[in-house]
Amino acid sequence: MIDCELPTEGRNPRTLDVDTLPTLEVLHLINTEDATVPMVVASVLPEIARLVDLAVDSLRAGGRVHYFGAGTSGRLAVIDAAELPPTFGIWGRVVAHHAGGPGALSQAISDVEDDVELGTRDARDVQPGDIAIGIAASGRTPYVVGALRASAAIGARTALISCNPHTPYGDEVEVHIGLATGPEVISGSTRMKAGTATKLVLNSFSTTLMVRLGRTYSNLMVSVNALNSKLRTRLVRILTEATGMDARTCENALSEAGGNTRVALVSLLGEVPAARATIVLEEADGGVREALQRLRSA
Repeated sequence: MIDCELPTEGRNPRTLDVDTLPTLEVLHLINTEDATVPMVVASVLPEIARLVDLAVDSLRAGGRVHYFGAGTSGRLAVIDAAELPPTFGIWGRVVAHHAGGPGALSQAISDVEDDVELGTRDARDVQPGDIAIGIAASGRTPYVVGALRASAAIGARTALISCNPHTPYGDEVEVHIGLATGPEVISGSTRMKAGTATKLVLNSFSTTLMVRLGRTYSNLMVSVNALNSKLRTRLVRILTEATGMDARTCENALSEAGGNTRVALVSLLGEVPAARATIVLEEADGGVREALQRLRSA
């Protein structure tokens, strides 16, 4: 049964005749509704910023970020967490817990999202000082609520990303990112606007988190290591763009750094051997700009 008390479950008055329209007009309707999503996300940027700052503090202190979600929300969380290691070279620090496990990624498993105890069990991996982020379009998915409550009980910081700004569970977490996406083109199909809004929030959150942790230099991906010839060519290009030096010099620096792009970059810009660049980067928690500042002030 559709719960019309939920913003995402109501009927959209702008799409009542969607099933009578020709193909192009259906697409125009969907596109028009989708166009409202970025403005909705823009309205919650202060809340996203607060969550980023909490996550920065947690990861710098050795903690981890945990996503908890079911259905579309859980799948989006898995995608976001999976894309961070190859993009930013950070492994095992942002993890996703999807109701029903890997089997639920490609096929819906009934009832797992309603299992509070499953959420509680999946939260056993959370430690004090970690960040637990629940993702639920309705803002009240039992699996997510169970995970967040269990996480809070052991001393983790908690947050909720929902498309129900007035969910009462928003008061139980430290940060509630409530997205007012409203009714979908097809009532209750939260893979649409709600899913798009959630993806934008996750993109913004995790990318900003990586930038704040020094996993980029300028707008370049410098935390990717040269694991194959294709990547090596790409990373040499990144190094030439970042330093203004020729490709041969950058390729030699990358080799001396053992394929570690950040070590090569600090070595080139700081004019120090790779061994020294490695030490300074460790002292700077991996941040290139911080490492260079330490070299300049030494």
